[in-house]
Amino acid sequence: MDKDIITDFSNLYRAYRKAKSGKKFNSSTAKFSTMALEGVITLKEQLENQTYQMSPYNEFKIYEPKERVIKSCSFKDKVVQHCFCDNVLLPRLEKIFMKDNYAGQIGKGTLYGMDRLKTHMLKHYEKHGASGWILKCDITKFFYSIDHEILKDIVDCYFTDEYSIWLNHLFIDSTESPGAPLGNQVAQVHALLMLHGMDKFITGELGINHYGRYMDDFFLIHPDKEYLKECLRNIEEFLKTLNLTLNAKTQIVPFRKGIKFLGFHHYVTPEGKYIRKLSGENKRRIKKKLRSWSRAVKEGKMTDKKFYEKYNAWKNHASHGNCIKLCHSMDLYVKELIGGDE
Repeated sequence: MDKDIITDFSNLYRAYRKAKSGKKFNSSTAKFSTMALEGVITLKEQLENQTYQMSPYNEFKIYEPKERVIKSCSFKDKVVQHCFCDNVLLPRLEKIFMKDNYAGQIGKGTLYGMDRLKTHMLKHYEKHGASGWILKCDITKFFYSIDHEILKDIVDCYFTDEYSIWLNHLFIDSTESPGAPLGNQVAQVHALLMLHGMDKFITGELGINHYGRYMDDFFLIHPDKEYLKECLRNIEEFLKTLNLTLNAKTQIVPFRKGIKFLGFHHYVTPEGKYIRKLSGENKRRIKKKLRSWSRAVKEGKMTDKKFYEKYNAWKNHASHGNCIKLCHSMDLYVKELIGGDE
């Protein structure tokens, strides 16, 4: 039974160690960690008795790459979510999710998604050359628009154990409807499942072979523009059943122009060479960050070591594309910022 898995002491203690690893040692973490064994035992008892309740979220805003409201849960709730996700939700859903659903799963992620897009583009090119079209879709304020009752119906189809139903509903209703909390691990998994039916609809009923999705950002590649227009109408109708809509960024573009996906511009040259370059928006964003970080270094608010840790993390990301010249120009820009006046 799911209850035995989630309330198992070793699973909960492993979740505690995972929640603690690499996290800032804030007050809730410190409070729990000072009496870790007792804390895990208390959680175990609350989960067994079904008296466990979530603490209020800590809300804050982030502004990159765009303004978002993040809802961070308390440390004890992170422990429970790690245990639930790692031992119940993801092990079952990973067997259900399609290969081209890229987000929030072990062994997948942004690089995996970009490599899968590369495969789809090159396979399309082999058969159709540079002709064809790409439908690029993005859902309007996806997390903020998730209807709790619809999500519960979907989740209950895949997790029928009464204990998991109780815990899933507890997390879903931890915020007002509509909406799911960004920064909540269980919500990330629920969001993946919310659009699983759409994945099956597009690849099954619509017959699209070249398709991929990273959370609410997805693409369809097809040689016939008119058929993609029909697909778009059908997808919009499908999303209506979930109380979701596509935003203004949704468009059909020529295959030869490529697609912006996961921070890179992807395209295939007329000669059949796949190219992946950072988008202009990404370049502007890193320059803005570099200026901010360099000011922090000069004001003594950031060490040189921390500056280069952050910069090298960006370079590592850029290295996944055809960005040698860009990285070289950024190296010169960094020398200019750190070595002299801006």
